[in-house]
Amino acid sequence: MTDINEIFNILGDAASNSEKELIAKAYNFAERAHEGQKRMSGEPYFVHVFEVAKKLAKLGMNTQIIAAGFLHDVIEDTNIPEEEIEKQIEQEFGTDMVFLVKGVTKLGKVKYRGYERHIESLRKFFMAIATDPRVVIIKFADRLHNLQTLQHVREDKRKRIAMESLEIYAPLANRLGMRKLKCEIEDAAFPYVYPKEFKQIEEIIEEKKHIYERNLSEIKEKLELELTKNNVKVAAINYRFKHKYSLWKKFVRRDKDVEKVYDIIALRVILQNVEDCYKVLGIIHSIWKPVPGRIKDFIAMPKPNGYRSLHTTIFTDSGTPAEIQIRTEKMHAEAAFGVAAHYFYKEKDEAKKINRKYNDTFKWIEDLKNLDYDPGDMKSFLGHIKMDFFNDRIFIFTPKGDVIDLPEGSTPIDFAYSVHSDVGEHIAGAKINGKMSHIFTKLKNRDIVHIIKKKDAHPSGKWLDHVKTSVAKKHIKSYTEKNSLLSRLKSFGRKPKY
Repeated sequence: MTDINEIFNILGDAASNSEKELIAKAYNFAERAHEGQKRMSGEPYFVHVFEVAKKLAKLGMNTQIIAAGFLHDVIEDTNIPEEEIEKQIEQEFGTDMVFLVKGVTKLGKVKYRGYERHIESLRKFFMAIATDPRVVIIKFADRLHNLQTLQHVREDKRKRIAMESLEIYAPLANRLGMRKLKCEIEDAAFPYVYPKEFKQIEEIIEEKKHIYERNLSEIKEKLELELTKNNVKVAAINYRFKHKYSLWKKFVRRDKDVEKVYDIIALRVILQNVEDCYKVLGIIHSIWKPVPGRIKDFIAMPKPNGYRSLHTTIFTDSGTPAEIQIRTEKMHAEAAFGVAAHYFYKEKDEAKKINRKYNDTFKWIEDLKNLDYDPGDMKSFLGHIKMDFFNDRIFIFTPKGDVIDLPEGSTPIDFAYSVHSDVGEHIAGAKINGKMSHIFTKLKNRDIVHIIKKKDAHPSGKWLDHVKTSVAKKHIKSYTEKNSLLSRLKSFGRKPKY
């Protein structure tokens, strides 16, 4: 049922003999530690840790992380005392492995009860990401396998775990750029949270699948001929079906009209360099007309989670729109694995480069870790988390081309406070794409915003009805409360104390 060679086959020549020895040692250690234990399905508990390690291998993780995948439950889910098992791990695998295993164990103790989640535990979860993302990557793999075996769990617990996965784990994986894991987590949780909607989407896919496949097969054949004529070296051309949960969300946004969803299935062209990406975009548009407003350059302007690719939607020969995505092999790996791609590279120079990119792309993690909260108001805290960090994102440009990452529905006030608190405190107007606009205008993705400041302009309480971000709300409330107190003191003829 569990064969270490499955993992070695996944790793192939990428793993040295010493690295394979480390994995085999972790395999044997975990097998002994979990001996005699069963899961609710009745299968040996070791099957679970084996599957977690296998998922980490498929993600391209290094041997240290794969080994930690084998060991991730030995502290909490074995009969060996905690101090003793930690000592054994340290002796056999070193202090870094103890850190990883203890980190995953702590995250395992975080439980979710809708809005009743324990705030300090949630903060620890986010701090783990900022301190060492490896811990969260292992936890994602652990969560995914638990979701895939959820049918063996009692119904109330099943719904809780699935809902937690949709509301916390999947959005977090998305913000970390780990699209492959995000989609797998969503699709595994979807049928347990929204069973009717899941069935509806399955029926739509079944009905449309053959039409879309035939259509894209014709596009692929025609495009391959043109690329050969133009001497473009292609790493791969394939297509992917939109994941079920993503399709359902877009289906709802498009008024439940499936004909308005252009990317149910998308053709992917994987190339060797960036120059060829733009060249291929030109070739595609010379063959088929692009759908207006559907050309997106995420290479020049990556998404906030680091995603890079060119997207275009074309009118095919049959008249049906189809999406084509163009990217390099490296972009393709990063699109699937995000922050996890940080651990693909053994070369120090490449690792340093990826590390710098990680720090630049995921600055929001520090904001998340340092977010102010009221321990007595858990509902408000989780609401802020969802809005500021996990909600659908838009990215807005400053006049100099810098990108400000905001939740959907934000206004120029949110933008101003995200630039600097002083800009928000004195916003008097805004130009959106060069046109004067009201400061309550809802911003759209890729808008260019110029804030007009005046010294005598100040926040008003009514602004609170027109902002989305907690940073804007915090500053507006602080200003209005402070000035309300000053007004009351003046009315009593008293001078405020500073």
